Amino acid sequence: MIFLDTGSIPVVSTLIIMFVKKPFFRRYNRPIYRGPVIKANEYIRVAQVQVIDENGANLGTMETVQAIALAKEHGLDLVEISEKTNPPICKIIDKGKYQYIQEKKERKQKAKQKKSELKEIRIGFATSDHDLETKVKQIEGFLKDGDKVKLEIRLRGRERAHGDLAREKMEKFLQMITAEYKKEDELRKTPAGLSITICQGKPKNQ
Repeated sequence: MIFLDTGSIPVVSTLIIMFVKKPFFRRYNRPIYRGPVIKANEYIRVAQVQVIDENGANLGTMETVQAIALAKEHGLDLVEISEKTNPPICKIIDKGKYQYIQEKKERKQKAKQKKSELKEIRIGFATSDHDLETKVKQIEGFLKDGDKVKLEIRLRGRERAHGDLAREKMEKFLQMITAEYKKEDELRKTPAGLSITICQGKPKNQ
């Protein structure tokens, strides 16, 4: 507070400090995904539809109002399953069950579209047959998941003078892989030894 002397009566002037609050922004302002959009019952806006009953039988073309009434008689919903035809195809089914089936399909499809990763498997001159078999199982698992695999044979010290033997060992190792694969590149020298990258698919010579 500031006191101003104006004679006999002090005048008190109050300083008011205003705090302006910063606007609030959501840190993650992303729309929430609530599954596939499904048209059902009164939300189907066309006059006629092709109807499939709950057992998969084709009931032919019906008035939409009539098809909805039929679905409700069975305690179910009329759900649009394809809008690309004329008239659209609808099925008599529980809407919640149909949505669950569609979400499950989407999850499977996304799993198949998983981005490929590059895995690395290393062997050496002294790697035993048992260890090689274990590594082959790992490689086949990676290939099955759609990943690429970089195979490398490490050469140390005097082993570097035996490049031909290293190449031979790697070729034998590749022959142990029973899963279908193709070579992304040829066996080549690296600072550490020799390497080659393989991925899922049929060999080029087939």
